[in-house]
Amino acid sequence: MRWYLLIAAVLACSACARVEGTGRSQFLLTSAAEENRLGAEAYAEVKAGEKPCADAATVAFVERVGRRLAAVAPARGFQYEFTTLHSDTVNAFCLPGGKVAIYTGILPWCVNEAGLAAVMGHEIGHAIARHGGERMSQGMVAQLGGGALEVLLEAKGIQPTNRNLVLGAAGALAQVGVILPYSRSHELEADYLGLTYMAKAGYDPAQAVAFWSRFAELTAGTPAFLSTHPASEDRARRLQACMAEAQALYQAAPVKSGAGEPVPPAFRQRPAGKG
Repeated sequence: MRWYLLIAAVLACSACARVEGTGRSQFLLTSAAEENRLGAEAYAEVKAGEKPCADAATVAFVERVGRRLAAVAPARGFQYEFTTLHSDTVNAFCLPGGKVAIYTGILPWCVNEAGLAAVMGHEIGHAIARHGGERMSQGMVAQLGGGALEVLLEAKGIQPTNRNLVLGAAGALAQVGVILPYSRSHELEADYLGLTYMAKAGYDPAQAVAFWSRFAELTAGTPAFLSTHPASEDRARRLQACMAEAQALYQAAPVKSGAGEPVPPAFRQRPAGKG
């Protein structure tokens, strides 16, 4: 098993980077170019399989907020695209390379431009920090570790059936004890980065706290330790703790829009029974 450990040590020493905006050390085995290529391919697949929003005012609303955020986010050579998808799904994402999609189901929770900026800033933060590359790298190492464990069990004479039980238990432990908490740390980092982007873009950062407080109504009841996302109330509290820094960035912005315009009427109403 020693050769597995040697390979892991070499990889760990040769793949360190730091996240711009937080300084956190990160482990990357992928290149930015490869991540961006995969992001563009995935984005094309999503757009081909989803229904685009036909409301021109909403499409323009999303594009306007997105462009303002892209203008102040760290330069990464991204070719930003902003797509609004007509769906009740309460979600948004930004793939590597700046490929952003907003589902109309999240717009009623945004309420205004600044609420959407909190969401989009968070998603852009994931791409800027290369969280996708980190997760892929983490998966590569997990595969390596799984192979090492299997070799060890076989060397100890453990029968195949029992080996599968042990490997399954180890996988579940890694999922709950390592992979999910690590994902939550990514979410919190993206929250912070998005807060700084929206403030620099001239949106009142206090609206990010308001968004997550509203969103808590929708996500209440999900066990935080089994979720890839932290509890919304916790996110609101953490962002509030960063508010002095964010307000300083907001005050320095050349153009300040406060909360901005409200969400267009077509997607202003929340579904019945959801907040």
